[in-house]
Amino acid sequence: MTREQLTEIIFRILKEIAPECDPSELLPEENIREILDIDSYGFLQMLISISEETGVEIPEADYSRVFTLGGLLDYLMLRVY
Repeated sequence: MTREQLTEIIFRILKEIAPECDPSELLPEENIREILDIDSYGFLQMLISISEETGVEIPEADYSRVFTLGGLLDYLMLRVY
């Protein structure tokens, strides 16, 4: 899976969780929850959906590594098959 494919998956899932947002305006270093005003439950749902679609489990211990778009993409790229 390419970085572009992962970005498309993330953006689609973000639109499902926060329909009023425009994920394409999200900068790689910005906090996803803060910028898109997603609560902790929404963030958890996002990570679960991403895990289901990519096959990459994101344990709670790694949540601090995936709170930005860039961090999430880097994390997934290292683990996707």
